[in-house]
Amino acid sequence: MKRRQFIQSGSLMTLPIMLGGLEVTAVTRSSLFSMVNDNSDRVLVLIQLNGGNDGLNMVIPIDQYQGLNEVRPNLILPESSVLKLNEATGIHAAMTGVQEMYKDGRLAVIQSVGYPNQNRSHFRSTDIWTTASDSDEFLTTGWLGRYLDLKYPGYPIGYPNEEHKDPFAITLGTVVSETCQGPQTNFSYTLVNKDNIRLVEETIASPSDGSCYSEELDFIRVSIKQSNAYATQVLKAFDTGNNVSGYPNSNLANQLKVVANLISGGLKTKIYVVSIGGFDTHANQVMIGDTINGTHADLLKTVSDAVKAFCDDLKNLGIEERVVGMTFSEFGRQIRANNSFGTDHGTAAPLFVFGSCVQPGIFGENPQIDPNVQPQEGVPMQYDFRSVYASILVDWLGVKESDIRQVLFDDFQKIPFLKDCSDSTSLNELASKDFFATIYPNPVQDYAILSWKSGGGYQHVSLFDMLGSRLQVLVSKHLESGNHELMIPMGEYPAGSYFVRIAEGPAAKTIKIIKQ
Repeated sequence: MKRRQFIQSGSLMTLPIMLGGLEVTAVTRSSLFSMVNDNSDRVLVLIQLNGGNDGLNMVIPIDQYQGLNEVRPNLILPESSVLKLNEATGIHAAMTGVQEMYKDGRLAVIQSVGYPNQNRSHFRSTDIWTTASDSDEFLTTGWLGRYLDLKYPGYPIGYPNEEHKDPFAITLGTVVSETCQGPQTNFSYTLVNKDNIRLVEETIASPSDGSCYSEELDFIRVSIKQSNAYATQVLKAFDTGNNVSGYPNSNLANQLKVVANLISGGLKTKIYVVSIGGFDTHANQVMIGDTINGTHADLLKTVSDAVKAFCDDLKNLGIEERVVGMTFSEFGRQIRANNSFGTDHGTAAPLFVFGSCVQPGIFGENPQIDPNVQPQEGVPMQYDFRSVYASILVDWLGVKESDIRQVLFDDFQKIPFLKDCSDSTSLNELASKDFFATIYPNPVQDYAILSWKSGGGYQHVSLFDMLGSRLQVLVSKHLESGNHELMIPMGEYPAGSYFVRIAEGPAAKTIKIIKQ
């Protein structure tokens, strides 16, 4: 077996370290973060909602309640129970903590986040989110791991060192993330505790002696030594740090409690990843006869209460301006409820960005709910998830836009949901306004006319089907400000629902077309 094959098949040693009763996985430095000022103490916390979150039951379009009642009669909350964010949009009744954070100016909602040509497989869609690939692009490397390999081809030799003693990312849990998979090795690894690590190093990882598999054994030895060094730093920070606020009794809250503890303990880790499962709600999403309660309500309450407790703890620790967090899930659910009091795999869904340096507000529009929505139809995408990634990397971690276009993808929108904490200006006007766009005739048989008013700049207009597949790129260029019209040929497509997406600057809009 060649060294490359051995490393790819075996990955790194999995040696979890226990902190506060939780297993912690350390992830090493990526060259993406070499673009970031190492003197910055900013931290990003990612919360993964595993299973495909029902965004329509989390962020509720109050202005679409009549349509929701038609397509989700066995799921829809009583309108009086919805917690309002504004007159048009609310959140689930269980998310009182999130509503309070929104009122306090510590929460942004990004509507309808997904990607073109949505894949509804849990495994494939998760791959796409972790690799930041196109839906038809199959990458064997994570979007952090491949950059690490370019910058540090000799890894793990040389790390940690005097300049970089701490891990650059930490995942709480036992699963090695595809995000950190490089061309030859996975740059993530796990720690158990120092005693067990030393035992493994002494009994298994002998130095190279030129014998069979000696290179592989040497690689393991170096990896374990690296794990020991990082474990020492993490344990030191855990012992130094503390929590000053109470947390609810949930696994997610316990994970976030450890994160706050490590940050307060002086660990220089920039990225933390936590997760919660159970969002694949095909059946019994709500209690029969009581749509306010049920499996999904419990999950949303767990997320809301944990995030609120975490942010309160950061505030009381005096470190809230150092931390921004984001929720994400591999896809949303279908618009129409199924017959099992649940929802099936869909397309786009909203996500939350939270922290005191978040520009509060709702970015994007409420999805339009047609009472005649077709079976399997999902919420159409407004924002590409890679635009959310790019906006965080640029505005929070200080990566140059030119580098983002090279390392993620060219056609990203920078969405202004983050701010300089010293700047109290209001929400970016372009991101919040409803720019004018119409389609006629609608329903359509042969041709539809898209008419929209542009403020000028780069425009991207695409046609999607009801499953989120991109059928045509209609416009992808710079346009002058003013009124524009575009003829969209529809004659070749079968009858059904379609969507036109218009992206301009940080704003996005989708319009539904019915083909007869």
